[in-house]
Amino acid sequence: MVFWLMSRTGYHLVDMSPWPVMASISGFTITSGLIGLVHSFNPGIFLLFVGFASLIGTVILWWADVITEGTILGQHTSLVARGLRVGMMLFILSEVAFFFSLFWAFFHCSLGALCQHELWPHAGILPITYYSIPLLNTGLLLASGVSVTWAHKAVKCWNVTEAKQALFITIFLGMYFTKLQWDEYNVCSFCISDGSFGSTFFVMTGFHGLHVIIGTIFLIVCLGRTHLYHFHKGENHVGLEMAIWYWHFVDVVWLFVYSFVYCWGMW
Repeated sequence: MVFWLMSRTGYHLVDMSPWPVMASISGFTITSGLIGLVHSFNPGIFLLFVGFASLIGTVILWWADVITEGTILGQHTSLVARGLRVGMMLFILSEVAFFFSLFWAFFHCSLGALCQHELWPHAGILPITYYSIPLLNTGLLLASGVSVTWAHKAVKCWNVTEAKQALFITIFLGMYFTKLQWDEYNVCSFCISDGSFGSTFFVMTGFHGLHVIIGTIFLIVCLGRTHLYHFHKGENHVGLEMAIWYWHFVDVVWLFVYSFVYCWGMW
């Protein structure tokens, strides 16, 4: 039935999967753990650990099923690949809306303070200079955007060696960015509870850092698939394309974060 449907329409019926339900349960468990942690509920840390462990296992097994569908079973036809691309575009669009709301909050707080003739950042807060770690991180992400594009071109030309080298460089740059971001938090003179400036700064940079970590994991999976020759010359590299789109999105968001939060917001 499945192969008949694919031959007639180009689509396939997705098998019954427990992973959407498991992902929902994991998200609920993580949320419950965070709420319990905020309210000093003792099992909160345990729920948080269980939720994250369940979510990681669900993501691994879910991705394995999708990779099996596209690589081994050959169910990702051109029509299915087009649908996956549209879905990724809509997901990135939702991420744009998410970061737009964070920038809205930042400008509301900063411009509101300036209009009321108040200081921004607030008095007593020593901001991070934009020409130190943030400038280095900007260079790292811009370089990673070049290397990940190199990987895409190499896969399209069926040069597996260059593709693996380019992906390795991108992953290294992403990890180094995360390490520098952590160092910046350790030497920062203010915290998330230091008024609207501290909260908006850590929420925006923290969520962007989380996206960098997710994108790095995405690229690590693509590096492994490239080593196993899952991507072929032509159209059969949708997973790599999605990872590259996501990484370019992370790069663009950082340019806005650096320009407004570090340069304009702290100048």
